[in-house]
Amino acid sequence: MSSSQPLDLRLPTPGCYADPERAGTGADAVFDGMTEHLFFTIGKLAPTASLHDLYKALSYAVRDRLMTRYLASMEAIRAQPQKSVAYLSAEFLIGPQLNSNLLNLGIQKEAEEALRRFGIESLEHILEVEEEPGLGNGGLGRLAACYMESLASLQVPATGYGIRYEFGIFNQLIRDGWQVEVTDKWLKGGWPWELPQPDEACFVGFGGRTESYRDDNGNYRSRWIPAEHAIGVPHDVPVLGYRVNSCNRLRLWRADATESFDFYAFNIGDYYGAVEEKVGSETLSKVLYPNDGTDEGRRLRLKQQHFFVSCSLQDMLRSLEKRDLPVEDFASHWTVQLNDTHPAIAVAELMRLLIDDHHFVWEKAWEITTASVAYTNHTLLPEALEKWDLSLFKSLLPRHLELIYEINSRFLQQVRLRFPGNDLIQRKLSIIDEEGGKAVRMANLATIGAHHVNGVAALHSDLVKRQLLPEFAELWPGKFTNVTNGVTPRRWVALANPELSKLLEKQVGPDWITNMELLKQLESKEADKGFLEEFGATKLSIKRKLAGYIHRQTGVLVDPSSLFDVQVKRIHEYKRQHLNALQIITQYLRIKNGKAQGMAPRTVIFGGKAAPGYYMAKLIIRFLNGIAETINADPDMDGQLRVVFLPDYNVKLGEQVYPATDLSEQISTAGKEASGTGNMKFAMNGALTIGTLDGANIEIRERVGAENFFLFGKTESEIMELQNSEYRPIDSIKAMPELTEALRLIELGHFSNGDGELFRPLTENLMNSDPFFVMADFADYLRVQDNVSRAWTDRYQWNQMSLLNTARSGFFSSDRSIREYCESIWKVKPLNVEITCDVH
Repeated sequence: MSSSQPLDLRLPTPGCYADPERAGTGADAVFDGMTEHLFFTIGKLAPTASLHDLYKALSYAVRDRLMTRYLASMEAIRAQPQKSVAYLSAEFLIGPQLNSNLLNLGIQKEAEEALRRFGIESLEHILEVEEEPGLGNGGLGRLAACYMESLASLQVPATGYGIRYEFGIFNQLIRDGWQVEVTDKWLKGGWPWELPQPDEACFVGFGGRTESYRDDNGNYRSRWIPAEHAIGVPHDVPVLGYRVNSCNRLRLWRADATESFDFYAFNIGDYYGAVEEKVGSETLSKVLYPNDGTDEGRRLRLKQQHFFVSCSLQDMLRSLEKRDLPVEDFASHWTVQLNDTHPAIAVAELMRLLIDDHHFVWEKAWEITTASVAYTNHTLLPEALEKWDLSLFKSLLPRHLELIYEINSRFLQQVRLRFPGNDLIQRKLSIIDEEGGKAVRMANLATIGAHHVNGVAALHSDLVKRQLLPEFAELWPGKFTNVTNGVTPRRWVALANPELSKLLEKQVGPDWITNMELLKQLESKEADKGFLEEFGATKLSIKRKLAGYIHRQTGVLVDPSSLFDVQVKRIHEYKRQHLNALQIITQYLRIKNGKAQGMAPRTVIFGGKAAPGYYMAKLIIRFLNGIAETINADPDMDGQLRVVFLPDYNVKLGEQVYPATDLSEQISTAGKEASGTGNMKFAMNGALTIGTLDGANIEIRERVGAENFFLFGKTESEIMELQNSEYRPIDSIKAMPELTEALRLIELGHFSNGDGELFRPLTENLMNSDPFFVMADFADYLRVQDNVSRAWTDRYQWNQMSLLNTARSGFFSSDRSIREYCESIWKVKPLNVEITCDVH
C-alpha cells in the first residue's frame, strides 16, 4: 500500500488495521473507550474505579487512537522504503505520556469532558497519579526525548533505541538534609504505553572465545563462541508528532534469560542455581547506570551497552531482510546516531555483524559502517569520556576487541602517513590507551567510525576541535560540525505553561507551536503596557501554583511576588551550586548586618540529584539544605529571603518549575558545560538568565540580546590562563571581605547545627584548590546579582526583558535542531503518512 493512498478504516488492510470505533476523537468516543477498557482490560466498574484505574483506562483509550497513526507510519516506511533515523541512547527521559499524547492528538478538552462523566472535574487529578518513566536521568535523556518528539512532529521516520529499565536511577528523599536514594519502582502499577513484541527478540552474546577458520571460499575468518547469552525482548512505545499522522516508535530492550529455570538444579536442592541464569541475564535491564565504582558495576555497565546496541543493530539488519532489501544498502536505509559514547560499541558490533554473520569483506563492511554511523559528543570532562579496562573488555567482548585492534591498526597507518615520525600523535589518537593500565577509548572508536562528529553548542563544538580532539580535527576537518541543542515547545511551553500558551496564541496565532520564529512578532508588544501587565500576570499565576506545591512538599511558605531565583539541574561541582550558596550566605549576612538596602525579596529554589557515589555533590546537597534550614527559621529573613530544596527533581516537577521562574541560574565554569537545555526551557518561558559564557548560554545571550541577560564570570580562555598559572583561590578570598565572612560562618558550624567539621571538605576544597574557579568568579557574580535586584524593582522593564526572552527563543526549538541534523548529517527527508478517512 502506498502511503499516498487512502487508508480505509472500515476493513482490515494488510499490515495496517484500525477499528473505527477506537479511532474516534470526540468526547463520546473517548468516554466509550475508557468504559470499555475499565471493564475488559482493567476489570473494574466505574463506581469502584480508583484514580489510577481511570488514568489507565484513559491512557489505553488514547493509545488506541495512536494505533491508527502508528501502524500507518510503519506501513508507509515498508511500502515506500527510505532512510530512517536510528537514535541510540542509554537514556530517554520521556516524562509522563498521557498529557503529551492528548495535546498532540488535539483532544485535551474531549478527555476532560469524558472524565467529567466519571465525576472527575479536572484532568489534573488524573495526571497527578501518572508515574514518570524511569528511563533517564538528566539532560542527555531529556534531549533524546525532545528529539524523538520533534522527529515525529517533522514527519521524519525514526526509531529510538534504548533499554527498558525496570528501575530508574533512584527516587531522592531528603533526610536530615542528606540525599537518600530509594528504588524507583516506576513499573509497579503497569505502564499502558508500551507494546511488547516478544516475537522480535534478539540473542546477544558475552564472554567466551574466538576461533579461526577458513570459509567455503578459502577466506580466513574468525568465529565468536560466547560463554553466555541473553535475550533482548523489544517493548515499543509510540511517539506521536504534533497534529500529524506520523507516529514513530521508541524501541526499548528488556533482558531475558535463554533458559529461565533449571529443573535439574531445583530438583537436587540448588534453588538459587535453578534461577541463577535468569537473575544474571535480567540484571542487564534492571537499573539505569549501575554504580561503576566496583569491578562488577563496570562489568554490568559495559554489558548493558553492548546488549542494547547489539539488539538494535540486529533489529535494523532484520528490518532490511523483512523488506527484501540488500544488506549492502544498509547506509541508504539507516542512519545510526550515537547519543554520546555509551553506544560507541556500535562501530565494532556493526562490523562484527557484517563480517561474521553476513560475510562481507573488511573493506565493504567498513564502508557501510562509516557511511551509517554519526557521533554526538556531549562532554568536555575527561572523566566522562568512557574508557574500558582492556582485560575487562577482552573478557566480555573478545571478538570485538579483535576487530578494534584491526580498526586501530589500519587507522594508525593513516596517521603515520599524515604525521610521519610523530609517535605522540599516534599515542593520542590510538583507540587503545597505552598509558598506565591499558584501556579502550570509546570516544576515539566513535570518532574514527563516524562520518560526522558534532558538538551541541557553538562553543562546545569549537572546544571539541581545539581541546578535546584537536588531532582528529586536523586529520579530518570536514568530519566535525555543530548542532546546537534544542527543546520541544510542545512539552515545555504548551503543556507546562498553558496560560502563557493561550496568550501567545491570542497574539500570534496557533502555528507558533511548530514555528517558534513566529514569536518574534511579540517584539512589537515591548512597549505595550497593557500587554506587559497581562504577560506578567500569567507568570504570577504560575508562581502561585508552584508556591502551593512548595508548601505541600516542604512546609516552607514562600511569597509568589518575590523573585523566584532557580537552579535546577544535576548536582555537580562544575555546575557550581556552591557558588550560588555562597552568594545566598552573603545576602543573608547583609540582611543580618542591616546592609540590605535595594535587595530584591527572593525565593531561591534548588533541585537536582547527585550520583550515589559522588561524595562532594552529596555534601553540596547537605550544604544547601543546611542553609535553607537556618535562613527559613530566622525571623529577620521574613519577607526578604527564603531558600528551598525540591526533592526528587524530574520532568513532572520541571513542568511546574520552568514556567514559574524569574531568574535562571546558568553558572557553570566557562568551558565545562557542553550546552545545557534547561537554560532554553527557562528562556522560552520568559525567565531571565544569569550566567557565564558557557555552553548554549552564549547563543541565548546573542539571540535574546545582551541587555536581557545578566552576564558574569571569566571566559573560557581566562579560565584556561588560570589553569596554566599558579592560581591561588586564597587571593580572591582575601580581596572580598564578604566572602571571608561567609566562609568563616560556615566553618563555625552556623549552617550545620554547630558542627564545624561537616562542611570542611567543601570549604578546604574551595580555599586550597578550587578546581572549578568558584572563588575566581565570586566577586563578579555577586556584583551582577546586585544588578538583578535593581532590575527587579522596575517591574515594567523586567517584564519587557522577560517578553523578549520568550519572543527571541525560537532558535532553541528542537525542531530547528532536528532540521539541521537531517540536512547536514543524516540526509533524511520527511515521509508523509496519509490517513484520509474521517475518524471523528
